[in-house]
Order: sequence, then structure tokens, then C-alpha cells
Amino acid sequence: MRTLCIDIGGSGIKAMILDATGKPITERQRVDTPQPADPAAVIDATLALIGTLGPFDRISVGYPGVVIGGVTRTGHNLGDGWVDFPLVRTLEDRLGKPVRAANDAGVQGLAVIEGRGTEVVLTLGTGMGFGLYIDGIYVPNIEMAHHPFDGKKTYEERVSDRARKKIGLERWEERVREVVDQLRPILNWRKVYLGGGNARRMTSSWPDDVVIVDNTAGLIGGFKLWADAAQAKKRVAKGA
Repeated sequence: MRTLCIDIGGSGIKAMILDATGKPITERQRVDTPQPADPAAVIDATLALIGTLGPFDRISVGYPGVVIGGVTRTGHNLGDGWVDFPLVRTLEDRLGKPVRAANDAGVQGLAVIEGRGTEVVLTLGTGMGFGLYIDGIYVPNIEMAHHPFDGKKTYEERVSDRARKKIGLERWEERVREVVDQLRPILNWRKVYLGGGNARRMTSSWPDDVVIVDNTAGLIGGFKLWADAAQAKKRVAKGA
């Protein structure tokens, strides 16, 4: 059972195939996200990308916004046309394989959390992603990035890639620290994981409750979207 994992981002689309144990069996492939990033252009770019990877049996997609029932509800860092777009059905029709999709930060967290207590993922890329987990269970579609941070700008506006380029890495990293410090006494996490393409740029030390994770987690976590399918297969094999 091979899982094709896709990570749709505001600046890049990534893909990788994992084996039946969730280990990569291909290199991570990437193309720039087309501009404008409307659904038709993104789907076409994704299909061209995965055509280089080889056979697969099922598909997981991390999407940078709210996904409910396989339908995207927002697309803040993409183009127009993503409100109420049937992402899962479209990919299933085009590829003939079963598809599951979730928020990209949520998918990334599935690859790195320990499954104990309250854990949080913040992804730092084109925008800011957020994932909350309670004893390993993902609480989907909390759009913390678009909540006001200081009454004037949102969390995402403060720590977006655009902000980093405008104010420089040092000041941007201070802002990331301010975000972490503001959320810590609200969520009282056991651990917070900082991921996304810009997390690797940070150079200063962090408290013990903060963990920097590799951006490939955004793909590897897609395997966990099918965890219930694996359990169901085991039950059938046992005749339960």
C-alpha cells in the first residue's frame, strides 16, 4: 500500500510517496505554486508533479486552509476559487484513487507529535499555520493565524514570509518568539513544534517546550490520515 502525500503551499507544491510503514520511498519533489493559484492551475501543476513519482494506491493532501468533508472553505494564501472547492472529489476523479485531505499544519503535526497532553504546531511559510492536538487527537481547522495579534494585525501578518522579507530575519524571529509567548499561557501546551519552510531559518535558542521540526513532516504526516483505514484492515483480518 503506497501513499502519495501532497503538500500544497502558497509558494510551492511538494510530493512524496511513502511505503506501507510510512517511510519515504521517493525523493521529495517540488514545483513552484502557479500564479495566480486558482484551483485549475494548482491541480494541473500537482498532476504534472506527481507524474514523475511512480505508482501509488491512495493520496493524502495537506492544504493551506480550512478543509471540511473534502471541500476547501478558505484559500488565504492561494488565488480565487477555493471557497467551497471539492478538492477531494476533483483529485479522485482525475486520478482514480481514494483521497483524504486536511489542513496542512494539521497534517504536519501528525508526523511529529508525541501523542501526550496538549501539543501545538505552528508552521511558518508563506503564512502561518496552526494545529492543536489533545492526547494525539487532532482538533481540525482552528484558524489562529487570522486572529488579531495586537489589535491591528493578525498573527499571520506579523510572521508571514512577506513580513520576514520586509523587516529582516532577526526582527522576524523576535516576532515569532512573541507569538509563542502570547499563545503559551492561553493553550498551556506540553510542547509546541515550529515547522514550515521558514522555521529552518531561525538561529537563536528556544525554551525546552519548543521544538523545531523539518519541513518534510508536512508530507510524512499524510500517512497518518489513513490510520483508521489500517485499523479497519486489521479488524477484518482478525474476523472482528
